[in-house]
Amino acid sequence: MHKVKHVLYILAFLLVTVGMGVSVWWSIDGEKGADYVVETNVPFAPFEFYENREIVGVDVEIVNRVAAKINKTIQIKNVEFDVIIDNVEAGRIADAGAAGLTITPARSEKVNFTIPYYNSVQYVIYSSEMPPSLRDDHVVWEALAGSRLGSQIGSTGYLFIEDEIENGVLTGTGTVLKGIDSHQLAADAIKAHIIDYAVADELAAKFIVEKNPGLMALPLYYSGVTREEDEPVEESYAIAVNKDKTELLEAFNEVLAEMMTENDEGETEIDRLVLKYMGLSNE
Repeated sequence: MHKVKHVLYILAFLLVTVGMGVSVWWSIDGEKGADYVVETNVPFAPFEFYENREIVGVDVEIVNRVAAKINKTIQIKNVEFDVIIDNVEAGRIADAGAAGLTITPARSEKVNFTIPYYNSVQYVIYSSEMPPSLRDDHVVWEALAGSRLGSQIGSTGYLFIEDEIENGVLTGTGTVLKGIDSHQLAADAIKAHIIDYAVADELAAKFIVEKNPGLMALPLYYSGVTREEDEPVEESYAIAVNKDKTELLEAFNEVLAEMMTENDEGETEIDRLVLKYMGLSNE
């Protein structure tokens, strides 16, 4: 995810997703041109990213479904990630946020969250030339001590690192955290030797590694007494909704419940969309 370039704001061009009634464009004014506005942050594949100058992804599919269900128009606006929760709380320029948002107590004080629709693990991205110390097939926090870490500003990975440096196992270890505008730019910073490792959500990390030869990624764990007792750094994604928009919250929950219903193979529509936008299916 990254800050939208100023020139894109100036152009303010309009993109319209086909067939589902959801308008997608970039704007710096506070005017709402639809019934609801949902803010997101691109790129964060497979949940939201550009494809032929259009925002697509799992979250966009969810918003499209909600728009059709309640017969309302919904704008999707690309903004900086770390302003989404505050904008949704205020409710003036955004009614909801869909950007692979993790449910946290602090965020829940400001907005209502839908039911979770995806569980993710934090991953460590690193150069194959400079891997961290591993415990079997994962990395523990202690292996990152004293290194230069990077993560997208305001992301869960950034918050996890910040907490470990201030209150956890990285306290007093000389570990440095650098906030970066997107996970991809954090990966670029590894290749440029600006940081040693980046922390990102699982699917974003896997997508980046697939597109960037020489980079690798493994899950991040809290260390237990033994390796078998190590536990992954996990999180749950949900849609953030303004606390006064109960109709919108109910619609999202209904749609998510439908999309999370398992078929005979134990697979949900969310699962299939993740595979589709990861390029791992034929859809």
